[in-house]
Amino acid sequence: MAASDTGRAQQQIDEIEALSSIYGEDWCVVDEDEKIYCIKISDCLDQPKWTLCLQVILPPGYPTEEPPIYQLNAPWLRGQDYTELANSLEEIYLQNLGESILYLWVEKIREVLIEKAQSSEPEPDIKKTSEEVDEDDEDFLLDYEPIQEDPIKMLNYMASESQEDEELPPIHHGNPITDRRSTFQAHLAPVVTTRQVKRVLEKLYENKKIASATHNIYAYRIYCEDKQTFLQDCEDDGETAAGGRLLHLMQILNVHNVLVVVSRWYGGILLGPDRFKHINNCARNVLVE
Repeated sequence: MAASDTGRAQQQIDEIEALSSIYGEDWCVVDEDEKIYCIKISDCLDQPKWTLCLQVILPPGYPTEEPPIYQLNAPWLRGQDYTELANSLEEIYLQNLGESILYLWVEKIREVLIEKAQSSEPEPDIKKTSEEVDEDDEDFLLDYEPIQEDPIKMLNYMASESQEDEELPPIHHGNPITDRRSTFQAHLAPVVTTRQVKRVLEKLYENKKIASATHNIYAYRIYCEDKQTFLQDCEDDGETAAGGRLLHLMQILNVHNVLVVVSRWYGGILLGPDRFKHINNCARNVLVE
């Protein structure tokens, strides 16, 4: 490894350690080998109104020769809001060429969120999600069958009522991963319409074990040939920012016309950031298969 490469690698290590120290639980390692990280940013610590997830990949040439590759994930972030924020981040990069800039990016995003919170803009109408919660009942899988309607309802405005004519795609189930009594399993189906996404989700929820999962996180990407754009969306199902991370993984792997669902059965022991690693590994394995 050349001296300059060694220097860049050390700069990246130093920056990652600093950010992990500064942001604590809001900093997440998505994939250490691929240098993929995620930072949850809010307008305030107590009862935040506006939240955004910044996902970054650090290429070998960062920070001296290449900018980070980034993705901004928030259900409310669309159109002009996205463009303005992206322009701000690129401007910061150009003003600080060759320097570590992730901290500057995070604080710029926080500044924008604080401005939104202080302005007269209405709060985003987003289903509240929660981090892991302790469960005393270790046998929750036996009798517990919650009604899992929300993820389906989210697609109702996109899917036609007459989905009976839409063919149900084949569903593939990946190998489960178990850690400290929590189990993760990915399910995959090829899809080309949102109606197919809805049908696959409904079919999965007919399975009592899947319906009883603590979280059913999903993401899909559909390539629209006529518009040459991607139709994509994701759902956390109570596991904050997990859907965005899953979608980001699919973008990195450049997969399309596919729906990935990761079921997680919580076993009573908190896994912390490891749960995101297992979600992504499950998804990556089923995509490779």
